Amino acid sequence: MNQSSIKIDVLLDPDKIPEQIHWQASDSTADMMQKAKAMSIAFWDGADKTALRIDLWTKDMMVDEMADFYYQMLMGMADSFKRATRQEEMSNDMKKFAKEFFEKFRAVQLKENGA
Repeated sequence: MNQSSIKIDVLLDPDKIPEQIHWQASDSTADMMQKAKAMSIAFWDGADKTALRIDLWTKDMMVDEMADFYYQMLMGMADSFKRATRQEEMSNDMKKFAKEFFEKFRAVQLKENGA
């Protein structure tokens, strides 16, 4: 049986706000720790039937980057849901929501920036 590991290091400032996030996977071709500005990890607890989540982002994560990050996560979750359930219509609904979410975000940004 094979085993794979993912290591995550988070450097915190004195107020325990993430300044840096680095990660490395044992099955990756990358030899060095990889830098990230944000992370979102979810675990399913089958006994309690609950999702356990860890969401962190660094101080230098910009709002537009966060919106793009969430858009890409939503699209990825839709693809994963489709692979796991074969529910293509539901997956397409999730992708439609993700696209609408990102379009609304861009519209708000344009309005706030006076464009």
